[in-house]
Amino acid sequence: MSAVTVDRPAVPARSTTHAPIPMGRIIGVELRKMFDTRSGFWMLASIGIASLLATAAVIAFAPDREQTYATFATAIGFPMAVILPMIAVLSVTSEWSQRSGLTTFTLVPHRGRIVLAKGIGAVAVGVVSMLLAMGIGAIGNIVGTAISGVDTVWNTSVPDLGYIVLANVLGLLVGFMLGVLLRSSAGAIVAYFVFSFVLPTISGLLATGQQWYADLRPWVDFNYAQSTLFNGPPTGEQWANLGVASAIWLVAPLLVGLWLLMRSEVK
Repeated sequence: MSAVTVDRPAVPARSTTHAPIPMGRIIGVELRKMFDTRSGFWMLASIGIASLLATAAVIAFAPDREQTYATFATAIGFPMAVILPMIAVLSVTSEWSQRSGLTTFTLVPHRGRIVLAKGIGAVAVGVVSMLLAMGIGAIGNIVGTAISGVDTVWNTSVPDLGYIVLANVLGLLVGFMLGVLLRSSAGAIVAYFVFSFVLPTISGLLATGQQWYADLRPWVDFNYAQSTLFNGPPTGEQWANLGVASAIWLVAPLLVGLWLLMRSEVK
């Protein structure tokens, strides 16, 4: 007797692919990680604290004729130029210093997406922080002139404030680049202070004594080219200077750092 064959419905193969985690969610997680640790919280809180202290110092010590919005903006800009790059550094190096990188890159194995999310989050924090600081400076300008009994002077235009924000974002990206390149909190922070305070001094001394370098300096000195953003609208040549210097000191090292980060062992 022949065997009876029974037709069974075909069982679809189980898919092993999963939808990628949305980029917005990764950025949100990286933003929360900036606030979650005690050091990260106080680093961000120091932005508001430093802005208030700088505003109070201008009100207390600046002469009446210097009670202008430009003075408040300049005073607040100094601590911002130091704090914001530190936030960018820690946003990257925390994965190695706190040994959380293995978990992070296991949950999201595409390291490039993590680094991009960290960069977007750091820039977002920087822009919001600068807007907050400018708001504190505006309040300080109103309060300070009221106390001094002088007219309130708004001698900084909206485009000028935009250039200041751009300059500080570029400084933040330098910190981010050093974090990606070195992946060590202490090393990146020391490198940032050398880059921002030691190299410009050496560059200025060299430009004073050597005319050939004085002519070349706007093209190869990133800090010198960046400083033009604080002095009003840059000219076309100054934008070109900034672009070339950024390519040398920001873009090229960042690409090298990304190449090393993609191939480094995470422990």
